[in-house]
Amino acid sequence: MQLQGTIQVDTNGHLVVGGCDTVELAAEFGTPLYVIDEARLRQMARRYRSSFNNYYPDTKVAYAGKAMLTLAICKIIESEGLYLDVVSGGELYTAIKADFPMEKILFHGNNKSTDELALALDHRVGRIVVDNFYELQLLAQLAADRDQVVDVLLRISPGVEAHTHSYIQTGQLDSKFGFAIAHDVALKAVELALKSSHLNLKGIHCHIGSQIFDISSFVPTVERMLGLVKDIAQTFNYPVSEVDLGGGLGIRYQQGDTPVGPEALAQLIATEVDRVSSDLGIPRPTLIVEPGRSIVGEAGLTLYTVGSIKDIPGIRRYVAVDGGMNDNPRVALYQARYEAVVANRMHAAKEATVSIAGKCCESGDMLIHDIELPHLHPGDILAVFSTGAYNYSMASNYNRLPRPAVVLVSNGQADLIVKRETYEDLIRLDLIPQRLQKDSAVTTGRE
Repeated sequence: MQLQGTIQVDTNGHLVVGGCDTVELAAEFGTPLYVIDEARLRQMARRYRSSFNNYYPDTKVAYAGKAMLTLAICKIIESEGLYLDVVSGGELYTAIKADFPMEKILFHGNNKSTDELALALDHRVGRIVVDNFYELQLLAQLAADRDQVVDVLLRISPGVEAHTHSYIQTGQLDSKFGFAIAHDVALKAVELALKSSHLNLKGIHCHIGSQIFDISSFVPTVERMLGLVKDIAQTFNYPVSEVDLGGGLGIRYQQGDTPVGPEALAQLIATEVDRVSSDLGIPRPTLIVEPGRSIVGEAGLTLYTVGSIKDIPGIRRYVAVDGGMNDNPRVALYQARYEAVVANRMHAAKEATVSIAGKCCESGDMLIHDIELPHLHPGDILAVFSTGAYNYSMASNYNRLPRPAVVLVSNGQADLIVKRETYEDLIRLDLIPQRLQKDSAVTTGRE
């Protein structure tokens, strides 16, 4: 495992991240524990801003909050000058409570409720990204009821299949997201948006997928999106000024992964936008990009404590830890692969091939299959890398397990930004109907 960023090994052979000893973090805050390296997060945010500023200055970089969002993360994103994209009322509410600038928020989602749209209108978010005809009509009516004009983007399905897992492809024709360019569906949506005096159509949006290593898919994406811009101009004599190309860059999860940096993405997109705009004879639009995973993914790691160890002679050694699919469902969902180290014995030689199992009551609750590690013992601290994106945000209480705490580390300081849930938290919203609170003997018919 090649250590990157602020990840180091100290003289005790302990893994150190952000200047903090991970063994000490595990002792102080408990495990499982999400650890976010603030310097790494900020570095990636700055690389995106500087890259697009160099190649295409008229670009807004919006952090995709679904990857990882807390009040503290909102504050970091705001301080780095990024916009924020949210996909639910809960994410929007988090941004509201963090006092994030509402004019710098883009609100996504393929089935926004009336309450969610009302919340967005009440707080005057910068852009609502309309996904379908139902939402188009609903939003127009809600805005009319408030005598309010709302800036919108239309989500477009450009018919481009990104080279990634089928579950995280989002730009192909057969998708639950957006208005298809095919069959003039998108143009019909534009027509309806322009007919409403309460919708101000600013531009169009697409997102072709996640964990993308081959960025060549962005070439036809730019061509089709700018082609639609020209079609809108010709059909309706209406200038679309903003084109949102989404996010999707992959990160390094294991040896051999070769992620593309924001610099290469910015250069390719800028080159293609310039070329296609010139070929079509249309003005260059304002661009929006929405990286999430590639900003926060490698900034995170998860600490676990080793528990039971089971040998099946000639087959496999299972090493169980105190977390699992409840704090990282990506392995079960996407067959995701991770790398890990023994944080309290970094200099120990790798001597065994083991499989890391979670503690959930599921045979499929595996975190890592067949990884070479030192001989493990109960109480060892296992650190799994690249868990900053879609781990905390997808965590659950399956098996009634409390969700882990989140710690932000920087320059040797560790700050708790999400408290660990307790058993009491698990039942906090539970209710027992009055009819179930009768004497059990009467309820069951026993005397």
